Amino acid sequence: MTLPIYSTVFKHGLARLDAEIAHHRTFDALRAAGPVLRRVKVPAGTPVQAMGLTFPNPLGLAAGFDKTAQAFEELGAFGFGHVEIGTVTALAQPGNPRPRLMRLVEDQAVVNRMGFNNDGAAAVAQRLAKRGRRAGGPVLGINIGKSKVVPDDDQAAVEADYEASTRLLAPYADYLVVNVSSPNTPGLRNLQAVEKLAPLLAHVRQVADRAAEDGGRDRIPLLVKIAPDLADEDVLEVADLALAQELSGIIATNTTISRDGLRSKPDLVGAAGAGGLSGAPLRERATAVVSLLRGRVGQELTLIGVGGISTPDDARERLAAGADLIQAYTGLIYGGPMWPRRILKGL
Repeated sequence: MTLPIYSTVFKHGLARLDAEIAHHRTFDALRAAGPVLRRVKVPAGTPVQAMGLTFPNPLGLAAGFDKTAQAFEELGAFGFGHVEIGTVTALAQPGNPRPRLMRLVEDQAVVNRMGFNNDGAAAVAQRLAKRGRRAGGPVLGINIGKSKVVPDDDQAAVEADYEASTRLLAPYADYLVVNVSSPNTPGLRNLQAVEKLAPLLAHVRQVADRAAEDGGRDRIPLLVKIAPDLADEDVLEVADLALAQELSGIIATNTTISRDGLRSKPDLVGAAGAGGLSGAPLRERATAVVSLLRGRVGQELTLIGVGGISTPDDARERLAAGADLIQAYTGLIYGGPMWPRRILKGL
């Protein structure tokens, strides 16, 4: 699914650059081309009605690429029907020390331990207010997470931290995502335990509802993003919680801490270090989690399938497993700028 020209450029150019530097150069090029790209409407596809929203097509860009809302509309020109920005935290933070983004090319995978590096909710909200929105652009999701300095065992502090992000960013979101599943913020995944997740989601829901009411708009769809490393019974508990709290949906899945079944040489895997693994090796588990969730929630919730989608067959498999919408990020890295359109054509 990778065009020969891009494959050559990637092999002899981008792949030789530090992965984070390559990302920033790509991002700079996107911003430079912004005036042209923002005039391009999202390519026509099969629209999807979900969460009270109309998505131009089922394919979206997962959180992680545009962390600070500087290029989400430009990315719509590539073919993405929705773009999820973030993860954004209440407090600005630099993230983890570099290097923190590594490729495992033989596996078509990426290991990242970015650590929610971002400008903070206030700066992102200000940027969104100035930037505005245009007709024909992608649906905008905003993904929020815990600031690193907030201890996960202080429930009141966690709720206050997410509250700050929600209050500032919900007014600009077509949908809002509570991220409790990145492996790169200490203690974050502990928040997936239902006894911690339930009050957190209830609190975010209340804050988002107030923001919607103050803005004179309908209720903002709220989703939670979960890890593929949860045991099946824990996945089902989250599904039951999402139903009980009348969330709009679940995003499955985030990156994995597993390194099972990789084809890359052990020394390369070891050199990549700790962090979340994304890309092709995640496909099987991410698909299984979506199927498990759909069996539990029926048609009550929107499911967004993400993880290991590289080809049109992967996309069809995820939709057949029960996803209403799909997202990718690593597939774009290895497939190039025309990759989203090829996926849509294959669908």
